[in-house]
Amino acid sequence: MNTEKIRKAARRRRYHVRKKISGTRERPRLSVFRSNRHIYAQIIDDTVGATLVSASTQAKVLREQMSNGGDKKAAEVIGEAIAKEALGVGIKCVCFDKNRYKFHGRVKALADAARKTGLVF
Repeated sequence: MNTEKIRKAARRRRYHVRKKISGTRERPRLSVFRSNRHIYAQIIDDTVGATLVSASTQAKVLREQMSNGGDKKAAEVIGEAIAKEALGVGIKCVCFDKNRYKFHGRVKALADAARKTGLVF
């Protein structure tokens, strides 16, 4: 499969996911973005268009806990960090937006770590 077909399929998958998921004040959206070197997570209230909490492997505080920013261990660290920050702000329930990624590997590791820390999906 050439790269253009892969990109179109990923774009189509992202639109299908976002059509169903929207963050509200009571239940904001936990959005995940991953690149080859890093992983990012943010909790968004779509009614006002504001990011409430964010965490990434590029943060200096979290960078010391991991050797590589693009593996499952780093995703688990980010999942725990985003859940702790969200619980500190008072957010307990979120809807999970996996973006265009399949729910396995790093995305699943992040979600499982956030659930284990106390965030409800």
